[in-house]
Amino acid sequence: MNITHMIDTIKNHPAYHRAGMILCHNGVVRDTSRDGRKVSGLTLSVDHEKLNQVLETYKRKPGIVEILVEIAENTNLAVGDDVMLLIVAGDIRENVITVLSDTLNAIKTTVTQKTEFFV
Repeated sequence: MNITHMIDTIKNHPAYHRAGMILCHNGVVRDTSRDGRKVSGLTLSVDHEKLNQVLETYKRKPGIVEILVEIAENTNLAVGDDVMLLIVAGDIRENVITVLSDTLNAIKTTVTQKTEFFV
């Protein structure tokens, strides 16, 4: 996972001149689950067909230039490791912030399956 490479890819997009904002999400493994239990790590699986559907849906939203995502799938991740990089480029902050949030939520609820390992 390389956020700098992903941003460079967006900057080379043919419609990059329309972008006024690039917004990035870097999800990492935290040391507790949502219910407060201590976590030693996790693994993720990805439904690539659903991921492609989510990306195509949100790329069509007004003002969006590009959306890129990298997910660390099928590997044992430890606390502090990068889980997902999501980058949205678009015209104005109202469009970009909304699409990043909506895309992230769609990926987490319909695309990825997380298995946490507890201490």
